[in-house]
Amino acid sequence: MSELTYLYAVAREPLPCPPGVAGAAVRTVAGAGLVAYVSSVPLEQFGEEPLRRSLEDLDWLAETARAHHRVVDSVAAATTTAPVRLVTVYGDDDQVVELLERRSAAFTEVLAHVTGRREWGVKAYASPREEPVNAEETRGGGRACEGDRQAGRPGTAYLQRRRATLRGREQARRQALQRADHIHRELAALAAAGHRHRAQDPRLSGRDDVMLLNGAYLVDEGRAEEFAVRAGELGGDGVEIRVTGPWAPYSFTVMEPA
Repeated sequence: MSELTYLYAVAREPLPCPPGVAGAAVRTVAGAGLVAYVSSVPLEQFGEEPLRRSLEDLDWLAETARAHHRVVDSVAAATTTAPVRLVTVYGDDDQVVELLERRSAAFTEVLAHVTGRREWGVKAYASPREEPVNAEETRGGGRACEGDRQAGRPGTAYLQRRRATLRGREQARRQALQRADHIHRELAALAAAGHRHRAQDPRLSGRDDVMLLNGAYLVDEGRAEEFAVRAGELGGDGVEIRVTGPWAPYSFTVMEPA
C-alpha cells in the first residue's frame, strides 16, 4: 500500500472541488446515502511517522490547513457539509465507506442540524488599561519612604497603594468577564447554537489588545444581517467587535471519525 485516503468532509451529494492537500485531486466515495470527500495521498508523507514530523513544521501545517479548508469551503458553498478534523487519514477508501455506514445516524443528525445555517465568528477586544504612575514613587520614592518612617509605619503607604492596584486589576478582570458573558448571551440568543473558543494568544491574533471573546455562532441564513447588526451594537465603550463569516460550520459539525 503506497497511498492513504485523506478525508475532508461528509455531505449528501457529490460536487466538483478544487485540488486538496499536497495538490491531490478530490473525489467522493459513497455509503449509507452519504458521500465523503477524499483524496489519495502518499504514504511517505501521510504515514504515521512522517506525519508526526510534518505536524511540527508550521509552514507545512499552514499550507495543509489552507488546502483542507479550501475543499471544505467549496463544498459548503453549494451544499450542507460536515467537515472533519484537519489531517484525518484512513488506510483506504473501504475504511471511509465503513465509517459512513457505521456512523450514518450521527452524520445525518449533524447535517440536519446545520441545514440552512452558516457559522459566524465574533471576536471582542478590549485595550489593556494603563495603570496610573505615582509621581512620588517615580520622582521622590525616597521622600515617600522617609515620610512613612517618620510616621512610624515603614512602607505602609506603598503597601496600601499596591493593594489598591491589585484590587483595581481584579475589578477590571471581573468587568471584562461580565462584558464577554453579556456579548455571548446576546449573540447566542439570535443563533441556533453558540460556542466559546479559548481566547487566542496575542502572538497568533497579531493584536496587543485583550481578547474578551472568541465566539462561534450557527446562524440561520435568513437572520445573518440581523446577527451582524446586533454584534456591531455590542461594541463601544472600549470594546471592539470583529465579525467574520459566513463559514462552513466547523465549530458545530466537526466529528471525531476514528
